[in-house]
Amino acid sequence: MNDDLQAAEDGLANASDRLAEAEITASADQKKAQRDSQTHRSAIYPPGSEYALCYAESQIMSAVVSVLNESLTESIRGFYKLRKAFVTLDGILDAENRYMRGHSRRSLDSQRSTESLRSNRSAQSTKGGPAGPVDESGKSTKQEKPLRDTVQQDEALAGAGMTGTSEQQKPIRDDSDDDEFFDVDDTSTETDTYTGHLEIDGVVKDISGASLNGPSSRSHSPDLPPPKSLPTNYQIMNHDPDSDIFSNPIDVFIHSGANLCFGLLLVMISMIPPAFNKLLFIIGFHGDRDRGLLLLWQASKFHNINGAMAGLCVLGFYHAIVGFADILPDPSENKASQNAAQQEIHGYPRERCEALLQDMRTRHPKSQLWRLEEARMEAMNRRLDVAISLLEESAKQKSPLKQVEALNMFEKSLNAMYIHDYALCAESFLKCVKLNNWSHALYYYIAGAAYVELYRQCVLSPSSDEKMKKEYAAKATEYLQLAPNHAGKKKFMARQLPFDIMVTRKIQKWEARAKEWGVEFVDAVGVSPLEEMVFFWNGFKRMNTSQLERSLENLSWSDQSEANRKLWQKEEKDEHAVLAVLRGATLQNLGKWDTATKVLKEGVLGIDKTELKGGLRDDWTMPCAHYEMGVISWMRRKEGGKGEEDWVKESEGSIQKTAKWESYELDARIGLKVATAQDTLKKYWAGKKAS
Repeated sequence: MNDDLQAAEDGLANASDRLAEAEITASADQKKAQRDSQTHRSAIYPPGSEYALCYAESQIMSAVVSVLNESLTESIRGFYKLRKAFVTLDGILDAENRYMRGHSRRSLDSQRSTESLRSNRSAQSTKGGPAGPVDESGKSTKQEKPLRDTVQQDEALAGAGMTGTSEQQKPIRDDSDDDEFFDVDDTSTETDTYTGHLEIDGVVKDISGASLNGPSSRSHSPDLPPPKSLPTNYQIMNHDPDSDIFSNPIDVFIHSGANLCFGLLLVMISMIPPAFNKLLFIIGFHGDRDRGLLLLWQASKFHNINGAMAGLCVLGFYHAIVGFADILPDPSENKASQNAAQQEIHGYPRERCEALLQDMRTRHPKSQLWRLEEARMEAMNRRLDVAISLLEESAKQKSPLKQVEALNMFEKSLNAMYIHDYALCAESFLKCVKLNNWSHALYYYIAGAAYVELYRQCVLSPSSDEKMKKEYAAKATEYLQLAPNHAGKKKFMARQLPFDIMVTRKIQKWEARAKEWGVEFVDAVGVSPLEEMVFFWNGFKRMNTSQLERSLENLSWSDQSEANRKLWQKEEKDEHAVLAVLRGATLQNLGKWDTATKVLKEGVLGIDKTELKGGLRDDWTMPCAHYEMGVISWMRRKEGGKGEEDWVKESEGSIQKTAKWESYELDARIGLKVATAQDTLKKYWAGKKAS
């Protein structure tokens, strides 16, 4: 995990070697446990499940290493490892499901027996005698066997090969040697499709043409089985750690680990944006966000490494993914189609997340990761100043992990950007350059954008220091022009990082305009690039009213300031569309929905989309405008006038337009919000149907 977080080439190679060794060892130990009758026999899980879990965990981590390795072939191999881990974990959870069904039957039979016994005792007592053995006081000595004894008896039966739940004890299949990958030439940095193939159980599967650019027009690959839909009749073992069911520490390890890993996979796969739908061909399974979250919440109850990791995943999901999205379910609207557990995980369950965070800080008081999550929670609650204070306080106690320090600094940098502290924003992002090597182009770009805002403040202020204005202009130019030099050094699946592509295009656009218009580079910068970054990180959702109004002031530089009036008249329509989307999103977060709708319709949706594409233009504005229109319609569903369902249908139509849009810049990032919106709308209609 340390090597994965660092993402350095030598670290990844070291991680890959260790994980390969772990896979081999876990597989061998699993097979040994299945053969050896003297090893641990569980009443819940098949023999060797603890090693199957370790094997699946190694595969998941190995998949992460493969993707970070930047090779397309390695990435495809990594996604297929996820598929195999998915199958293993599904088998473990299926064993739990069977146990729960059997336990329910035993409980029902026990209840019936008890009622029959009471009936017999009642009949006996009317005849003047007890129904069974009695002690000297006349009380029956026959007692109902506690659950612990039942579990221990089942374990003994399993160890003797006499268990009545033989289906439950069938070994989990180890198919580690069944699959073989064939390399593809991934030397090109612009590989759009996978041209290799893989072999499954001796049969060659052709997955050429599995493009990652744009949504798939097919529901599944013709050469791989369609993604498997998970059963809806599953039971989740939601017992607390002190339950008699978890009297054996090995069962605790298997249960908490399987819930962590399977829950994480289900949530991750459910969030795959439309632009990456074809990855489902390789994984072969659909995600299930609700079930995944329930499993993660269950795993977080346990006081071990699995519980701590599950806690991080749960809080990370709500603070990063839910905090990034706009169209979220309201549990009060879907009660008819949800059980109590599902109602507790939808939207942002503030009180439950606060309780989990407090519990984790009590369990692990020295870990700075929980302070980071606390800062994210404060930012979610629009208390950015408190979030920054927490991160600065945490930084005083240096973490032994450099990666934690880097995460803290990155979070502080984003919050400084949202709170409009441009000096702190620039300073913090430049520190990120020294703390990790992931996306230096992005860090330099945002630092330069922060200096652009400081420069514009000086231009607008009649009492500004001319020396400071020149200094800010020089720093803005330096860092912005430095950014493209660092682009392309990190790749994802043999492709440049999306932000690196955007940064490079933006700088080229501004340099061309500076030359064409005969102005300084800093004056050729268009609509606030910092507010544009706020939009792509959805920082508007974390701002309070005064901070949102400050964003509107920054955007007014382009079309309302005298200093930029002449240059604005030269701008192309795509730059006008950028301004409209950013202004519309800000107004939407202020609740000024009528004004936001007007801005989006006139500034973006009324333009011919061919005028927003090609060359160095910003092609993301129209799909994003449709998304913002969908958000506005969703937010207005409780208003009078138009019916609620009419607003929701309007929202759904706008979201579908964005989901089906052709490939555009940063489509995967917007796709995360679209995927969450689609999931929310699906739940809404399910609730209406059930009621």
